[in-house]
Amino acid sequence: MDNEPLDGARREALLGLLDDPSPSVRGSLQAYFLALGPTAARLLQEVATGSNRILAWHARRYLEELRFTDPVAEFRDFIRAQNYDLETGSLLLSRTVNAQVDAEASSAALDALATRCRELIVEPGTTREKCRVINRVLFHESGFRGNVEDYTDPNNSFLDQVLTRRRGIPVSLSIVYLLVARRLGLTLEPVGLPGHFVVGCFLTGEPFFIDPFEGGSMLTATEVSNSLRARNLHVAESELTPTPVREVLCRTCRNLANHCRASGDEARSQLFAGFVAEFAATYARS
Repeated sequence: MDNEPLDGARREALLGLLDDPSPSVRGSLQAYFLALGPTAARLLQEVATGSNRILAWHARRYLEELRFTDPVAEFRDFIRAQNYDLETGSLLLSRTVNAQVDAEASSAALDALATRCRELIVEPGTTREKCRVINRVLFHESGFRGNVEDYTDPNNSFLDQVLTRRRGIPVSLSIVYLLVARRLGLTLEPVGLPGHFVVGCFLTGEPFFIDPFEGGSMLTATEVSNSLRARNLHVAESELTPTPVREVLCRTCRNLANHCRASGDEARSQLFAGFVAEFAATYARS
């Protein structure tokens, strides 16, 4: 039965049951997936890297329970699939070093932060006003901040660790900010800068930028440009544009490759450098 093909109807029936909470249904599915073997593993891995976040989470759970999963291969499949969801990709990346990462707990932590923001938001409110509420919840109530004491600690780049430790670097803190904002229905964008990372709002009028590493300080395009110029880095205001999710995740891998090398962990440095190369190769083929 290991090589038994899945026809369209059977495939859809299995996917329709994937998020069923019934213990009897879950037990039956586990037994059926075990009997299918590699065929089930391929189906679950495909769903786990797909764009449906709910089904992806359940697929990863089955993969883990049935020991079909290979977190490194799973992240590589995610890169090649090019369905670049920021939250899914960030948690899959965390699993490449800790297969026991509880993705549901991390998502629940983000949900809780967003719920607290909703309690404080007064409608109707502007995006800027809502961002001020996010700042209050993240940086004042919850204590998220830049890890200036140990900037190159690789844990600063893993989403699950940042949520637990409340410490991060510019790109990881920006990811937390963006994922909370997304739950609030806010249209914010990642903005990669030379040696830094911020969150941008480009909806109406003049864009503004939020610096999560600096406690959520709000900046104009001119202020961002001047801040870079003070460090002999030159970016024109017109170049302050959204960064694709692909590059956000690739940059995280690049940071990890550098930080692991700095800590003497050459094996993991090579692992993350390999992910960077995979992103580049996949982009070149697209």
